[in-house]
Amino acid sequence: MLPEHKGQPGSCSITRREVLGAGLAVAGGLLVGVDFGRAQASTPASSGARMNAFVHISPADQVTFIMPAVEMGQGVYTSQSMCIAEELDVDLDRVMTAHAPPDMANYGNPVFVVQATGGSTTTMAWFLPLRRAGATARMMLLQAAATAWDVDPSGLITDRGVITDKRSGRKMRYGEVASRAANLKISSQVHLKDPSEFRLIGTPVRRMDTPDKATGKAVYGIDVLRPGLKFATLKASPVLGGKVAKVDQSAALAFPGVRQVVILDDLIAVVGDHQWAALQGMRALIIEWSRSPYATLNQSQLWEEMETAAQGTGVPAQKQGDALEKLKEGDVFEGTFEFPFLAHATMEPMNCTVHAHDGMCELWVGTQVPDFAQSVAAQVLGIDPSKVTVNNHLIGGGFGRRLEVDGVLKATRIAQHVDGPVKVIWTREEDISQQRYRPLYHDRLRARVENGKVVAWHHRVTGPSIMARWLPPAFKDGVDIDAIDGAVKPAYDFGAILIEYIRHELPVEVAFWRGVGPNSSICSKECFLDVIAYRTKTDPVEFRRTQLQKSPRALGVINLVAKYASWGSPPPPSIFGKRTGRGIALLDTFGSYLACIADVAVSDSGDVRVTRVVVVADCGRVVNPDTLIAQIQGGVVFGITAILFNEITFSEGCVQQSNFNNYRMLRIDEMPQIEAYIVPSTQDPGGIGEPGTVVVQPAIANAVFQATGVRITRMPIDRKLIAKRT
Repeated sequence: MLPEHKGQPGSCSITRREVLGAGLAVAGGLLVGVDFGRAQASTPASSGARMNAFVHISPADQVTFIMPAVEMGQGVYTSQSMCIAEELDVDLDRVMTAHAPPDMANYGNPVFVVQATGGSTTTMAWFLPLRRAGATARMMLLQAAATAWDVDPSGLITDRGVITDKRSGRKMRYGEVASRAANLKISSQVHLKDPSEFRLIGTPVRRMDTPDKATGKAVYGIDVLRPGLKFATLKASPVLGGKVAKVDQSAALAFPGVRQVVILDDLIAVVGDHQWAALQGMRALIIEWSRSPYATLNQSQLWEEMETAAQGTGVPAQKQGDALEKLKEGDVFEGTFEFPFLAHATMEPMNCTVHAHDGMCELWVGTQVPDFAQSVAAQVLGIDPSKVTVNNHLIGGGFGRRLEVDGVLKATRIAQHVDGPVKVIWTREEDISQQRYRPLYHDRLRARVENGKVVAWHHRVTGPSIMARWLPPAFKDGVDIDAIDGAVKPAYDFGAILIEYIRHELPVEVAFWRGVGPNSSICSKECFLDVIAYRTKTDPVEFRRTQLQKSPRALGVINLVAKYASWGSPPPPSIFGKRTGRGIALLDTFGSYLACIADVAVSDSGDVRVTRVVVVADCGRVVNPDTLIAQIQGGVVFGITAILFNEITFSEGCVQQSNFNNYRMLRIDEMPQIEAYIVPSTQDPGGIGEPGTVVVQPAIANAVFQATGVRITRMPIDRKLIAKRT
């Protein structure tokens, strides 16, 4: 069993099955397109001899690792480096990391195909390719050493960057032979270490990027400084779809440090010698906006429109048996759940530094999609993408926001009118009120139960499609694979199943948000299962166990979380409110299984305080347990914030939220006790960046029901609904 303490790996006898499915089967086929021998990409000249697209070795034995996934706080600097160092057989402190340049052929995500970091895919996508890259480089070094010594390479061994001839005892450092090794071509079939030989993978390792972040040496996109740099801030119409009609810029230009005002059809930028000048100049502008066709748009209209759309017939995403026929009679349950627009509100506001000159362009930015950033800048300027250089930096929070390149597009449009480099920074207000939001979703579920077992299940997801715009091949036959993720192929044995999708577009632009499609599908599924359990007078854990007999990994995390959270006993009394509750939820997507139990206390006025969260995670083989625990903790905080506080709403065409005063975050004095446990596994790695965010939300909603008797069907939790009536 797992050890009786938080955040440490242990052993577990739970049996497991393959869970990654068709998506990674496709990814496996794509891996053969990655050239581990002589791949081409631009890298720093000082990075040493090039072994392949990922590994360069200098004469001083410094290994430069070109990272295919970007670092945005999730710890991939360290975990990806561990995969390379493990198979290359070097110490981790010998590895220096650099973000990959735009290069779809070599650094395209094997799951997405495009060059992108997101969807909790980094470890599942790159675990094997990076190990192969490290092993390939090691074999090239061995072959070069064998040639130099005129011996058979089978008699050579490596240890921490040193090659040894077992017969003669001669030794050679990697750096001494790297330049010769780089010219070799070897078979693409390389031997990978058996997991029993791992020195790094599976061990807790402190993050390599922490020291520089702690001392302020780390450079994020917003920190970039260039000679002759000017600063700009921008503003678009507060009303959705509005355009610039008239601008009086005289007062702005009179402010010290303001250099110019850039007026485009849909936005205005003020450029200054420093950010303060740009901000003050923007405040001094007198702007008239054209009337928008969405000037009367209100949130109630959006909810009503979505509800009406959900009454239609959906496109089948999964059909197993005849669920509709079985739902015509018997003990049938129904439920609907609604999910609001959400902003990303990253700690580092959107920013991009651009220098467009002489038919060329250079970008300094933190982006999850460097190839997209390069392409959109090239399109704006009408130049070939090869003329655009992307300098990718650390990201102060992505959460899907930086999978979009609207910030790069706008910055490049502004830079066209500025002499020299310009850093465009969005204010927090602009960032929250003018971005692409998590979609509005409406989930309708029906189920029939016989003898405590679900025998028919119908789940209809209605909402806009992100994939149809962002990655059209992933929108096939009318189904957005992200929107229905978490609904299709459930771990639960539901008998006859029908999962449907209705695409309904709204005038609001939408984008991926941490947790993506499963935010709605998992939350609605887990809340609905609780509805059924309570109406059938069945314990929620026991009810789930009954449906999970064919999914040992899912059943395993449910059993363990129930044990560690003391399910069956009442939550302890709380100073935050007399009404207390405990709720459970399961996540069965991202290639991972997570079970979560949350304790809440609810005050008479309807304030909800989450007091304790326990998560058990089976994510397959773990690279760095420390990172996994941190990602669960961070995800839980993100999810608590969403379900308790967050929504983006519209009134007269305007977003009503503008900053952290009305789009608030969980505060430090509101932090619950978080316990995370890892189930050891030999299965392929799954994702962890987003599951914590997803699974905690229905656990909290179910706990609030237990505490108050009020079922929350529209998120976030409305304190007015659960306030104690006198």
